[in-house]
Amino acid sequence: MTTKKILYALLLAWLMPGFLLAQNESPRFYHLLIGTYTNATSKGIYVYQFDTKTGTVTYEQVAAGVKDPSYLTVSADNRFVYAVNESHNPVGDSVSAFKFDSRSGKLTYINKLSTYGTDPCYVSVDKNNRNLFVANYSSGSLIAYSLNRDGSIADTLQTIHHSGGSVDTTRQKTAHVHAVVLSPDQKYLFADDLGTDKVYQYVYQPNNKQPLTPAAQPTVAVRPGSGPRHLVFSADAKHAYLTQEMGALVTAFNYADEKLNPIQTIAMESSDFKGQNGAADLHLSSDGNFLYASNRGQANDLIVYKVNKTSGQLSFVERQSCLGNGPRNFAIDPSGNFLLVANQNSNDIYTFSINKTTGKLTRTGSKLELSHPVYLKFVPIK
Repeated sequence: MTTKKILYALLLAWLMPGFLLAQNESPRFYHLLIGTYTNATSKGIYVYQFDTKTGTVTYEQVAAGVKDPSYLTVSADNRFVYAVNESHNPVGDSVSAFKFDSRSGKLTYINKLSTYGTDPCYVSVDKNNRNLFVANYSSGSLIAYSLNRDGSIADTLQTIHHSGGSVDTTRQKTAHVHAVVLSPDQKYLFADDLGTDKVYQYVYQPNNKQPLTPAAQPTVAVRPGSGPRHLVFSADAKHAYLTQEMGALVTAFNYADEKLNPIQTIAMESSDFKGQNGAADLHLSSDGNFLYASNRGQANDLIVYKVNKTSGQLSFVERQSCLGNGPRNFAIDPSGNFLLVANQNSNDIYTFSINKTTGKLTRTGSKLELSHPVYLKFVPIK
């Protein structure tokens, strides 16, 4: 080997570890998208920049003129954003599509379609950006749409109405679909129904004109009167976790043979808590070691659970005040360093640092004031 080649090899060996480290490092900055209700001073969907090292939130822009874009989802390639327009319109609400520039954070309106129901509260999209799904809470229905290559919402493919109710004659007279969640392998769609106390499972076949059909296990029932709300799967797809709004409960499931099997139900509040509950959101930490859940009502707190990755079961770690009122939604930044909680009723978003060893939360002192924040989503800056 010549001297020149030896020097080149030594230089490459010296530079390679740093190069690989840089390749494996996650980005420092992300866009933070915030869905809101616009019945007060909010203007639409807000875009901020978030620093995963410091927890700093910096305003970028707002997509104004969008009515009540409460819940959002982002396509897997980060090119499109979809928002339900939860305007309590008695003749039917809508779902909107936007083109998203992941470099600048700019949202450009594309189109919208009716949800053929009232109070759409959840939207999800498959990984190939082929079909879109919406949950209509008050109508007790879910809708499947096809999507065009330009991200626009195309045809309404299928409408499914749930029927029945449950034991609470005030809140469960009829069905109330609260979430539509695709399984990690995209073979199934799960619909959480607060009104019937069931999680519905549908086979998802994107090539069919009507892509959803009841699965072999069409429903999983939970405790009567508990009110299923949000569902999340573990990264390895072996377990799933469900918040139940009315009962302030979290149920852990094994997910095996493409079926949900409940293994544990744990209360979110201590036995001596006598106030009003309103369990809402839940998310797993970036490493999957901890589960976080929010509770509204008079509790207004975040609950931390340790996850046994083998069994899927949960053990209580701590409760932390959300520092506001109505923690409708929260998000953990992709680095796993911070948790941001959107307090809908007190019009603020607080940032907490996460201890990755214990899972515990510590207030950072960062507070963002924004009218009726509902949903938070991190998107990489490219």
